[in-house]
Amino acid sequence: MHSDAFSKCHPAVNLVFFLGAIVATVLIVHPAYVLASIAGAALYYMLLSGQKGLKRILVLLPIFVFVTAVNPLFNTYGDRVLFKVFGRPYTLEALLYGASLAGVLVAMLLWFGCYNAVLTEDKFTSLFGNLAPALSLLLVMVLRMIPNLIKKGRQISGSRMSVGKDASNGRTLTEKISGGMLVVGTLMSWALEGGVVTSDSMQARGYGTAKRTSFMIYRFTGSDGVLAAVIAALLAAIIAFCAKGAASAVFTPTLDIAPVRGTNLAGFIVFVIYMLIPSVMHIREAVQWNISRSRI
Repeated sequence: MHSDAFSKCHPAVNLVFFLGAIVATVLIVHPAYVLASIAGAALYYMLLSGQKGLKRILVLLPIFVFVTAVNPLFNTYGDRVLFKVFGRPYTLEALLYGASLAGVLVAMLLWFGCYNAVLTEDKFTSLFGNLAPALSLLLVMVLRMIPNLIKKGRQISGSRMSVGKDASNGRTLTEKISGGMLVVGTLMSWALEGGVVTSDSMQARGYGTAKRTSFMIYRFTGSDGVLAAVIAALLAAIIAFCAKGAASAVFTPTLDIAPVRGTNLAGFIVFVIYMLIPSVMHIREAVQWNISRSRI
């Protein structure tokens, strides 16, 4: 993933936007709003990742289908019975509710993917390093743990494969499980040792022992202030419209979803604009860059 116009903004602006997008996605289960959140997150994720991002998004489709189809098996509330499974009603209301929950899950995964790409470790540390040094260090270590474990796991598996001791080479299931557990054990030992080494290293440097000044390459500019004001205004508008019931949605036992028209349509448009902020900034920068190159 590469840097773009939105990721070049001040980390505080990035953090506020993502917090707003994630919280709004979790709390609003209206189908139209869920689709808007998925569209905004997917578009920005593809702009950041390119073709790889599209492939990762397609991987989420089976998750969406699975959660949608499974929910009516456990939630039998609803008036419109489509058919019965093991004597239990499979209702349309539960199916639509499952689709909404699955959409929220997909949107959350996409927004967190964008968050990890934009709000890097150095940005997070610059925001909270002076306020809570120990907590900031812990969170940074946790956030980088999964990608580091995946990378190291591949290295360990590759090393064992080169000497013919890969887990898949076991003749029996017991041998395969034993080989896989050995890789996992080695990986956990490496992770624990790395955590201890990092902690000792930072302690030796005096990290968090006293208040000190720190160098920051991120400066809050006028454009950051304008963008922060726009984000705050849109969030306030979204909260106001939601308080008036513009995004209300009840699925069970009967469907009661607020129509997207009139005043409700204005609230939906505000929500869409908010979710498209990073993508619009990215596309605007790309267009300006292409225009500048064409004039050379």
